Amino acid sequence: MSEVPSWDEAVAALTSASGSPFEIIEKEGVDGEKRRIFANLPPSLRDAFAVARLNADKTFLVYEDETWTFSDVMGRVDEIADALVNRYGVERGDRVAIAMRNYPEWIASFAAIASVGGIAVCMNAWWKADEMAYGLEDSGAKLLIGDIERIRVAQPFLERFGVKALVVRHEGDAPADVDRIQDVLRAGAVMPEVEVGLEDDATILYTSGTTGFPKGAVSTHSAVLTAQRAFACRALVGAMTQPARDPSPFEPCFILAVPLFHVTGLVPVMLSCFLSGIKLVIMYKWTPERALELIERERVTQFVGVPTMTIDLLESPDFEVRDTSSLASVGGGGAPAPPEMVSRVDKSFARARPGLGYGMTETNAYGPQNAGDDYVRKPRSSGRAVPILEIRCFDDEMNPLGPGEVGEICFRGPTLIRGYWNKPEATAETLVDGWLRSGDIGRIDDEGFVFVEDRAKDMVLRAGENIYCAEVEAILYEFEDVHEAAVFGMPHDRLGEEVACAVLAKHGRTIDVDALLVHVAEKLAKFKVPTVVEVAETALPRNAAGKILKRDIRDELVSRRKGGS
Repeated sequence: MSEVPSWDEAVAALTSASGSPFEIIEKEGVDGEKRRIFANLPPSLRDAFAVARLNADKTFLVYEDETWTFSDVMGRVDEIADALVNRYGVERGDRVAIAMRNYPEWIASFAAIASVGGIAVCMNAWWKADEMAYGLEDSGAKLLIGDIERIRVAQPFLERFGVKALVVRHEGDAPADVDRIQDVLRAGAVMPEVEVGLEDDATILYTSGTTGFPKGAVSTHSAVLTAQRAFACRALVGAMTQPARDPSPFEPCFILAVPLFHVTGLVPVMLSCFLSGIKLVIMYKWTPERALELIERERVTQFVGVPTMTIDLLESPDFEVRDTSSLASVGGGGAPAPPEMVSRVDKSFARARPGLGYGMTETNAYGPQNAGDDYVRKPRSSGRAVPILEIRCFDDEMNPLGPGEVGEICFRGPTLIRGYWNKPEATAETLVDGWLRSGDIGRIDDEGFVFVEDRAKDMVLRAGENIYCAEVEAILYEFEDVHEAAVFGMPHDRLGEEVACAVLAKHGRTIDVDALLVHVAEKLAKFKVPTVVEVAETALPRNAAGKILKRDIRDELVSRRKGGS
């Protein structure tokens, strides 16, 4: 093997060695087809978290002025697990919802739920009342663990859906029928003995639905652990094939800049740190100035966010005065990055190389990744994945396509969700013969690099947030003056896309745009509210089948913007 191995040589070295953490074997699935899996996964997340006890007094979490060692976190995990089982009666397979900002208690609650065989329902902390009610009812959650802001949003629905509630970081009187965590936990409690299996369900993460209702993506312990292991394997392949510019004197350290209820924050960031003994710095709220301060103070080596955040860092007036020399990687996912940003990142940091990951909630965030020299060489590509995950493009009839041929990008492998909670039809539409249909249109070149060219789904991708147009349109149509509505994405330099809509008033009426936006904001999370509103004077353009031609509307608005009118 050469001094710097090729991609194939590095993958083979890591995945073919018998007994190694990354050994890949083939195993026959229930459908009779062979699948590639890691041979040496822990028996469950419970067992994986238990290993964290070996890190004892090593720092795990840094949050504001708090420092939590691995022992501190595991002690809290044990106490929450004890309360789940012995106070709230949580049994294997019960759903326990988490709804709070990125607090240490989010992480401890997640580990406790998984360790006693519960299913962690990771609720979007930006949800409004109707969305929160839907999530609680759809998941059938037995208990909600949240901060006071989310508890207050959920409180009107707790009794209706039979949900108990536990509030964290609240010193005042708790709302009626809500327990404060400090009043519930028993100091020094031990982890209850519960059998947890690798194929048991572990998580439900909600994704926006094309019908207007979110879909709960269900993953097993096996899928979550496989994804975390795949990220670690891919990182080592990258280190072997593209050695660092110079050896880093800093211990690995991640900064958590994205929400834990997003699969990116949950799996490649938080779980990778938890299971690998790495320090994690938690931000209370995203601001580039605070991020730069923490990067300098804590000697952060890994920054993972959406491209918007990277742009924010580079544009911050503090960028030139803060020491970012500890950073080895600046990357993330959730949205395509402008090619010019790749080169800018590569030139702007002393040590850090640019990176990008293309994953989905349905793949537990794992997918092709691009970084370093490869990313600079192919800045429009999302990269390659280690062979635990198969990636192919298919035509409309699900026939596989060859290198360079454009079709729908599909994934197959052990990191995929097992389906959507209570939605067999949606599951059947997305998972076809073991392949997960991404809804993205693209191609794969001769080297295995994936290029995303377009989206098949009617969706806006705003700063890493999937916003399904039908969901927003449904709310627009509830406004009494709206006759027609179309929602689509408009290009945005910082966010990637912003939510735009075109609306036509009912005959004899006019549309008060401010009132319309207030109406939407009352029903949907803030990031889903349109920031561009086009009030049409005539009927919206349609094709022969009667479908509104959103692309034509968008192109007209983009052209008008460029023309300055």
